[in-house]
Amino acid sequence: MDFSEVTKQSKQAVMEILEGANVREGSIFVIGCSSSEILGDQIGTATNMDAANAVFDGIIPVLKGHGILAAAQCCEHLNRALVVERSTMEKYGFEQVNAIPQPNHAGGAFGTVCFQRFDDPVLVEDIGGKADAGIDIGGTMIGMHMHSVVVPMRISLRKIGEAPIICARHRPKYVGGQRAIYDEKLM
Repeated sequence: MDFSEVTKQSKQAVMEILEGANVREGSIFVIGCSSSEILGDQIGTATNMDAANAVFDGIIPVLKGHGILAAAQCCEHLNRALVVERSTMEKYGFEQVNAIPQPNHAGGAFGTVCFQRFDDPVLVEDIGGKADAGIDIGGTMIGMHMHSVVVPMRISLRKIGEAPIICARHRPKYVGGQRAIYDEKLM
């Protein structure tokens, strides 16, 4: 597998999401990533650190460049806990939990890579539905980490490597019924 292509696809996907989702500086972007699915295998069966590093290299610099906070979802063996920077945990008042993601045991390759490569990583059990946008690479189920109204996004890519992707953004709830007038920029 050409991991430079995985990096390129990951970068393109996150740039398109940020462009279409109107994500503001300081917002949380959640990433779920199955390195197995990127290789064309079933989730959880072929963990690959090279694939995870390639996704990291494509996504994290773009988020940092836009002032967007990354939340990397671990696998179900850590109850989909998230790796975030300590500053993100402190800004949002999240509670740190004690586990270190591992590629083949609990956490998955992407969670492990983020724990190794973030500046000051911590693990939090959840982010209280605070993510404003995200990408699910390979069916990792990121929805639990997003605001209550999530809108799927179509971008030009359908896959990263062999993994199908689902992109999402948050929008505020509609209130007021028929008489309400809505702000088109928030839709």
